Amino acid sequence: MNSYQQLTNEQVQHYQEFGYVVANSGLDGSLIGGMDEELDGWIELSRNYDTNFGETVDGKARFDLEVGHTREVPRLRRIANPADISEVFQEVLWDGPIVDMVAQLVGPNVRYHHCKLNIKLPKMETRVYYHQDQSYDPHTNDDMLAILLMLDDTSEENGCLRVVPGSHKERYSHFQNGHYVGAIDASFNEEFDRRAVSIVAKRGDICFMHCWTVHGSEINRSDQARRLLICDYNAADSYPLLPPALPSKFSGKIVRGKPSPVARLRDAEIEMRTPYSQDSFFEIQGQPSAT
Repeated sequence: MNSYQQLTNEQVQHYQEFGYVVANSGLDGSLIGGMDEELDGWIELSRNYDTNFGETVDGKARFDLEVGHTREVPRLRRIANPADISEVFQEVLWDGPIVDMVAQLVGPNVRYHHCKLNIKLPKMETRVYYHQDQSYDPHTNDDMLAILLMLDDTSEENGCLRVVPGSHKERYSHFQNGHYVGAIDASFNEEFDRRAVSIVAKRGDICFMHCWTVHGSEINRSDQARRLLICDYNAADSYPLLPPALPSKFSGKIVRGKPSPVARLRDAEIEMRTPYSQDSFFEIQGQPSAT
């Protein structure tokens, strides 16, 4: 059973001021163990494939493999929408303490958008270049966030999440030469490296991150895995302006409160991502999959 969990006033204020906050997820250990079992099975399954495999609702591959993947040394780096194929992920992401805390940050009526597993097994070389999530999935307002649930202890050595505090109040282009590249221009990297903080956390901890918070992560230089469950939620009156970049058969599901017949609009300009055929955003950022 999930334990009751609520963010403190100080944690809510930290999120509002800095664009992120870290808390204990309040999840029962058996649920985390259930996700471990599913993930271990998918990693074993990946040994049978040489290229990306499995199909999602838009025809793209569900399982994304890093270059160098082999049966002996699997390099499964992403699983798109595990909640589409696993009841334990549905329970974690739709019921219990995580959604209760999300409602404290985006309002009582909460819509599920999509989820994914980002996986850095020991010595894997995939990194995440600095970006803002809203660039991938623009909405009518900014009451949208990602939760990042640590399935392993995280450290700078194993490629932990790095966030830029206060950057949720800033806007950066994710286009280069008229093309959507899913990342902020590298000329900002030095500034972001200077401002960023590393989310060094324990298994079972969770980071709530605003949809405009600049973030990224480095490669896994360690002998320890870094597995991360990510899920996007938004207020029920925050409507998508584009089809989801990572569509789920459950996209739009109300997981707290009630649906809204009205879209709340912000007064702002926003870049509109162009459609892409690649299986994952790693490829958009210039990191090819196994072939």
